[in-house]
Amino acid sequence: MSEAGLVIVISGPGGVGKSTVVNRLIEKYPELVLSRSWTTRDQRPGEADTAYNFVSTQEFEAHIEAGGFLEHTNFLGNYYGTPTPKVGQSEDLILEIEVDGARQVTDKVPGALLLFLQAPSVEEQTMRLTKRGDSPEKIEARLAKSAEEITAGAELGAQVIINSELEDTVNQLWQAIQDAKAQRS
Repeated sequence: MSEAGLVIVISGPGGVGKSTVVNRLIEKYPELVLSRSWTTRDQRPGEADTAYNFVSTQEFEAHIEAGGFLEHTNFLGNYYGTPTPKVGQSEDLILEIEVDGARQVTDKVPGALLLFLQAPSVEEQTMRLTKRGDSPEKIEARLAKSAEEITAGAELGAQVIINSELEDTVNQLWQAIQDAKAQRS
């Protein structure tokens, strides 16, 4: 029987570059498996069909009732959730989720590695949110929520990584993953 893989939670406020960093991490280290989250939010212009499993509110709520999520949350009016991993999964599993979800995972998966990304500045975060097509109202809401998320990440004891340069950030994440795996051995 193979050993269960490490559950790696990558969290952080909107606009810090989670998706970009995670996509590069998976590309560079294909032995990592990305859990594809579900959401009820609309797909953004130019966003890949595989970014999320885009579903209706009714479908999402039915999956909640069936116990199909490891974690789920309603964030700024939309549901987001991580499907429950297969029992005995041996691969290291990346969860790219909001802080509320990270809290739920720590309750269910002792030993999960918590990594929290932050933008180098509020100005950079604002630019990233604008670049991805968020409306001014959504940007304002995300920035207001950001301070709460940073506090929550600290309360969870997550390792903070500033995402200022993509390759450097990916290398820092990989090192944190290797360190966590070494501690498990």
